[in-house]
Amino acid sequence: MTYPARIRRRPFRPRLLDAFCCQGGAARGYELAGFDVTGIDINPQLRYPYRFIQGDAVAFIREHGAEYDAIHASPPCQHDSECQRIQGNIHPDLIAPTRAALEAAGRPWVLENVKGAVPKLRGPVMLCGGMFSLATYRHRYFETGGGFTFTPPAHPEHTAPQAKMGRPVPEGWYGQYVGNFSGVPLARRVMGVEWMNRDGIRECIPPAYTEWIGRQLLNAAVRTAVAA
Repeated sequence: MTYPARIRRRPFRPRLLDAFCCQGGAARGYELAGFDVTGIDINPQLRYPYRFIQGDAVAFIREHGAEYDAIHASPPCQHDSECQRIQGNIHPDLIAPTRAALEAAGRPWVLENVKGAVPKLRGPVMLCGGMFSLATYRHRYFETGGGFTFTPPAHPEHTAPQAKMGRPVPEGWYGQYVGNFSGVPLARRVMGVEWMNRDGIRECIPPAYTEWIGRQLLNAAVRTAVAA
């Protein structure tokens, strides 16, 4: 006697390209939201927890962006970072070429950066750690396109005191995990990035932010995949 084989089909997971991925803070949130994530970065990222490609992100989006159902891009923020300006460091401004590549790909997309880049972003939405009960404020700004927009959670008042930049975080205070900060284990717990080192943490998007975005992006990505 023969029996029919039980075939377990994996749920459909739209493909998301995580451009300028660094150590994968954004990626973790999108994966939790339901995406199959691939990261690309010009530098090797040995701590990146998903499929990884080393290469030029803007060029890759131009050549392969249309092969994905959605794209997230976080061009390096150093050009618009106050800390870098104070130090007199010079970095490339990749926001405009990244946006052009995203628009050409014809997929729903998200473009993220820091407060200093807001004048160059189009209608950005701000997310804050307080929106997700994280013990850090870490404001980040998100421009969207390709037919996608999202609604942020309510922004609670900043009532918790914030430790000075790079300083140890007293009990009950919120931390600023930037620069050569102390307290890597605490920062990992606060932001939900237990695999990262200090270099990754000081630049990362907390996964809670992109999980929120990703749950709304998922519908747009599914429509894109079905249409294709």
